[in-house]
Amino acid sequence: MSQELPSFFREILIGVGEDPEREGLLDTPKRAAKAMQYLCHGYQKSLEEVVNGALFASDNDEMVIVKDVELYSLCEHHLLPFIGKAHVAYIPTGKVLGLSKVARIVDMYARRLQIQENLTRQIAEAVQQVTNAAGVAVVIEAKHMCMMMRGVEKQNSVMSTSVMLGVFRESSNTRHEFLQLIGRSH
Repeated sequence: MSQELPSFFREILIGVGEDPEREGLLDTPKRAAKAMQYLCHGYQKSLEEVVNGALFASDNDEMVIVKDVELYSLCEHHLLPFIGKAHVAYIPTGKVLGLSKVARIVDMYARRLQIQENLTRQIAEAVQQVTNAAGVAVVIEAKHMCMMMRGVEKQNSVMSTSVMLGVFRESSNTRHEFLQLIGRSH
């Protein structure tokens, strides 16, 4: 951990009117720095490390979907959490990705300062790059603390974003099948 990060958190405590020497706050700068490093550990990972060669030959050319992958990220505008789930699908062309790797890709990009729109695209493009799939679809649904805890304070709002690549963009039938399978189509 950088030596500067705890001192920055100490300055934040002072800035909000707290006494960093108060018993309950003595170790808070160090703990907050460790927490921030953990929440942003996606910067220390690469796509190659995360996938770690877990691509397997397969004749399957039918849709593969990983639903309800929980994600935790920090809004790059307010440094407040957004929490939700990602649904990721792809249509293989000779190779399938190890199941846990989809969740690890979601986590790698979520554990960076983000906006949900970019996160959705980064996940889709990473799965496309790794698998060379005929198409990739990603839908993310998340609740944003920057909207719930401050500002308009809307507790039940959920933001949905989607990115459709390849056949998911080109074929309304493929897109509809995906949305129906994740329970988002009427």
